[in-house]
Amino acid sequence: MRTLFFAPLLIAASLIAQTAASETAIPQSQPQIALSFAPVVKATAPTVVNIFTTKMGERRSNPFTDDPFFGQFFQDMPGTPQQQSALGSGVIVSPDGIVLSNYHVIEGATEIRVVLNDRREYAATVMLADEDSDLAVLRLDGAHDLPALAFDDSDTLQVGDLVLAIGNPFGVGQTVSSGIVSGLARSALQVGNGRGYYVQTDAPINPGNSGGALVDMAGHLVGINTAILSQDGGSNGIGFAIPANLAAAVVAQAEAGADHFTRPWAGVSAQGVDAATANALGLDVPQGVLLSDLHPQSPFGQAGLASGDVVLTLGGQEVNTPQEMDYRLAILGTGTSVPVTYQHDGATADTTLTLAPAPDDPPREAVTISDDVVLRGLTVSRINPAVISELGLPLSATGVVVTATTDIAARTGLAAGDIITAINGSDITSPADVADASTAQSRRWQIDILRQGQALSLRFRL
Repeated sequence: MRTLFFAPLLIAASLIAQTAASETAIPQSQPQIALSFAPVVKATAPTVVNIFTTKMGERRSNPFTDDPFFGQFFQDMPGTPQQQSALGSGVIVSPDGIVLSNYHVIEGATEIRVVLNDRREYAATVMLADEDSDLAVLRLDGAHDLPALAFDDSDTLQVGDLVLAIGNPFGVGQTVSSGIVSGLARSALQVGNGRGYYVQTDAPINPGNSGGALVDMAGHLVGINTAILSQDGGSNGIGFAIPANLAAAVVAQAEAGADHFTRPWAGVSAQGVDAATANALGLDVPQGVLLSDLHPQSPFGQAGLASGDVVLTLGGQEVNTPQEMDYRLAILGTGTSVPVTYQHDGATADTTLTLAPAPDDPPREAVTISDDVVLRGLTVSRINPAVISELGLPLSATGVVVTATTDIAARTGLAAGDIITAINGSDITSPADVADASTAQSRRWQIDILRQGQALSLRFRL
């Protein structure tokens, strides 16, 4: 540290030095205020691309379809297929043409074109698409030696850090907006089927920004812009980005050859801890995630945790919502062992959790009915942890579940996720039972199911 000989400035200089030691500082003078983000933009903007997609949509075939009265008479009439165009943004994360974007940007696309900052254009194919995280990884055909953006550790972000949002809002061309990190670990927002764990920023984000980059002042990727909170569709200074650590985990699996993102399975039902619950559990402050139920094969149960325990940290990081716990598991990845700190019977304990995908055991024994029978087009499977995870079934679910319906089966009222308990009075305990029951020569049919925990009977007559 230099010694300054100007006494009036000694205290101020000391404060500046202390601030600089933390590698973050606020402007101290007019020249500092006049500093530009241009060097960061110059380094990062070439890595942010425009994504144009072509999708097959449906055009209304009757002018009365949207009428508040007449529409009810035409709601079942099919529309006319037509091509639709959409736009979004993406980020080059590898020189050989790997691009990261949002799942909802490329969902249903039949053609994807990517235009770089220098106006070069590439066709793109999907390497991996994950609806749950709202992330998609693309490969640019024939690309090499491209500028790429490096990931930063999003866990090091702090509220108040300066960030830039780069994307293609409204299709006007690449645009840069500045702001700060407004919040961390936002988990109340839902984007499609997204897990709901985001970095909040006040950097203006608008339609077309989706999939673009949120970068820090070091020119590193800290998030993928994905959504805004707005009542009118415009930016109100409340934007959300998927943390870079999750994005990096998705890219890593895509580069390893995976076509879907594999997450460690928790096998638990959980909830955040509020003030009343914290008081009942003897916690000093509301913190952690309360386990309300565990599957018999849950890795948390195998590590010694039980219903009523509170998970405090996972892999050394605090967890305070189920979404945050899912996020931590996702970035830690399968095949690893991580420390867990939890509260059990009022005392704090530590253990090690072995992370793995949901077990596909017992075997699914999937059956698709293809014969010319009443349930033709029905696919069913035995319920196991993997099926529970894929279909979002209750942890206690057992028996046989519908995984797909087409053809005749689609007209019976059955839907994916329905648990079949009986057909025409015969109990169903295996997929083979469904196949046997489908051959019955009966004009009256009754299929008993559980749908979202509610017992229903589907009755029809041939």
